[in-house]
Amino acid sequence: METVAPFKEAIDEIKESGADAVKYCYQCGKCDTVCPWNRVRTFSMRKLIREATFGLTEIENEEIWRCTTCGKCQQRCPRDVMQIVDMIALRRFATGYGVFPEAVKPVRAASAGLFSEGNPFGEARAKRADWAEGLSVKPFTEGMEILYFPGCYLSYDSRLKKVARATVNILNKAGVDFGILGTQENCCGESIRKTGNEEAFKRLARENIKTWIDNGVKKILVSSPHCYHTFKNEYPEFNVNFEIVHISQYLFELINEGLLQINKEYEKKVTYHDPCYLGRHNGIYDEPREVLKKIPGLVLEEMDESREDSMCCGMGGGRIWMETQKSDRFANLRLDQAVGVGAEVLVTSCPYCITNFEDCRLVLNYDDVIQVKDITEILQEVL
Repeated sequence: METVAPFKEAIDEIKESGADAVKYCYQCGKCDTVCPWNRVRTFSMRKLIREATFGLTEIENEEIWRCTTCGKCQQRCPRDVMQIVDMIALRRFATGYGVFPEAVKPVRAASAGLFSEGNPFGEARAKRADWAEGLSVKPFTEGMEILYFPGCYLSYDSRLKKVARATVNILNKAGVDFGILGTQENCCGESIRKTGNEEAFKRLARENIKTWIDNGVKKILVSSPHCYHTFKNEYPEFNVNFEIVHISQYLFELINEGLLQINKEYEKKVTYHDPCYLGRHNGIYDEPREVLKKIPGLVLEEMDESREDSMCCGMGGGRIWMETQKSDRFANLRLDQAVGVGAEVLVTSCPYCITNFEDCRLVLNYDDVIQVKDITEILQEVL
C-alpha cells in the first residue's frame, strides 16, 4: 500500500488540492445515510472525510474512487463540507503520485485516448462524425444559430448513435439552423476532471474553447448532462461564456413555439429518470416531463425517488470507465423501481444513464419487461 509522509505535508497537500472544506465536517453521518452505495454494499463518505481531515496516509484506496459525484450528500450536508470537491481533490492527490488501484486503471486508458484522439475510447478522430452519415447535417459555419455538440458517447457508441440521429431528425423537422464540428470536437473533459486529472481537463477545455471562438460559435446544444454541466459551470473558469442548452430544454421550447407538431399517439406507460447532472446539479426537472406530457396516449408514472431525490445510475465521477461488479450496481435497483410502477419504458436524457441501464437490463433479463430510451427517441416516433 502506497503511503505519503510526513504526516503534516499530507494534510497540507490534500487541502491544497481543493479539499480544505473537510475541516468543517463534524461527523454527523448524513452523507452515509443518503449515499446510493449503501444500498448495495458498505461505504462511508464520513470515514473518508475524517481521514482526509487528518491526512490520508494510504492513497492506494479504491474507496476514494467510488463516489459517483451524484450530489446527494452535498444536498443534505448541514456544514457545506463539499464532499464532491473533496473526493476529486483526493483523486488529484493520488493521481499526482501515479497511484491507481487495479479497478481504476481503465481511467489511464481513457486518459490516453483523450490525449491522442480527443475521446475516451481511443477511436479515430476521423470517425467522430460517422454517426451523421446519410443525414442532412451541415458542418457548422459562422452565422449559424446553433452548434450541435453530440459528445463522445453519441459519436462512437453504437447504441447512442441512435440518439444523435434522432436529435438531428427532430432539429431538421423543426427547421433549426444548426451544424456540427465533427472531427474538430473534443471530449468535454467533465469525467476526466472528476477522476482528478486536471491537466487533461484543461487541455481539452482550451482546445474546445479555441475551436468555438475560431468558428464563431455562440449557442451550443448538447445531449449529455455532463457536457451541459461542464460547458455551463466549469468552462467560465477560462473567462468565456457561451449559451449552453440541453436538448430536453430545447425540445420543450420548440414544441411551445409550434415548430414541432406531435401527430401520433404513444400508448405506453412511461417513467422518467432524472440524471444527476441534469437534475440535482442543474435544476432541470420540468422541461423533460412537460415534453412527455404533451405526447397523446403517453402515461407518465413517477418513481418514488424522483426529481431532487432521484437515484444515481452509478456512472458519474468517471465510473463510466470503471467496472462495477454486478452485485454493486445500484442501477439494478433503479430498473426495479421503474418496473415496480408498471412502466413499459424508462426514459431519460443522459448517455451515461442509458449505457448503464441497457447493460443492467440484460443482466436482469428484463429484455421483454422494459425498454430504455432517450427522450429524443420517444419524440421522434410521434412527430
